[in-house]
Amino acid sequence: MLERLTAALAGRYSLVRELGRGGMATVYLAEDVRHRRRVALKVLHPELSAVLGPERFLKEIELTAGLQHPHILPLFDSGEADGQLFYVMPFIEGETLRARLERERQLPITEAVQLTREVAEALHHAHGQKVIHRDIKPENILLQGGHALVADFGIALAVEQAGGTRMTQTGLSLGTPQYMSPEQAMGERTIDARSDVYALGAVAYEMLAGEPPFTGATVQQIVARVLAEEPRPLVATRKAIPEDVDAAVMRALEKLPADRFATAAEFRAALDAPAT
Repeated sequence: MLERLTAALAGRYSLVRELGRGGMATVYLAEDVRHRRRVALKVLHPELSAVLGPERFLKEIELTAGLQHPHILPLFDSGEADGQLFYVMPFIEGETLRARLERERQLPITEAVQLTREVAEALHHAHGQKVIHRDIKPENILLQGGHALVADFGIALAVEQAGGTRMTQTGLSLGTPQYMSPEQAMGERTIDARSDVYALGAVAYEMLAGEPPFTGATVQQIVARVLAEEPRPLVATRKAIPEDVDAAVMRALEKLPADRFATAAEFRAALDAPAT
């Protein structure tokens, strides 16, 4: 399959090596032949490409190409090669927040707050362009030079819009349960900026506490806890966390969207008080 992909991309991208695999795609380090630059080329898994309409997927993903922000990883290109859907982003010398958390478990409080602010700024910009991320998680937050870059904007929406009910019928699901808002976990199709606020709250919680607000042995267990339980206060797990930071993250994690911050900018503003 790799040989066919390499042949189909010939003249545009030269694959160098595999960087990793996620739930939706395999990521390759590639050389952009035309522009002579290194890029990250993400190829959707064959079973996912099979249930998506390529035209619809590519149309949806193009809507996010105009997002320009210091904390958003831009979309360079997208297309179809040998029946496989792919999209291209800059290659970042750094690591994902997930890799950092696996190594250190918790982040220093000031750094966790700073990264949360930066992701909130990125989300607020995207929301202003009517783009909801829908899959904020540590794997989609890249760290470079001490700052956050949010990747995969619009990918979850493009997959969802293109796949429709076929996604459910084939057992493919979107989102990561530890970071899914209750309304997203319940399968509501119409979600707004407050769902991203919840997901960022869950990521912030993990950076500060060392684990997501809700865990479980199965997806079903996690979803049940997301829907029914309250997260343990951050100050109960780490006494040094300032009360205002605890309160802001807890508000972002409210079950009802109406009880959360209305915008990512409001969440960011609530974190502006100095963290010690």
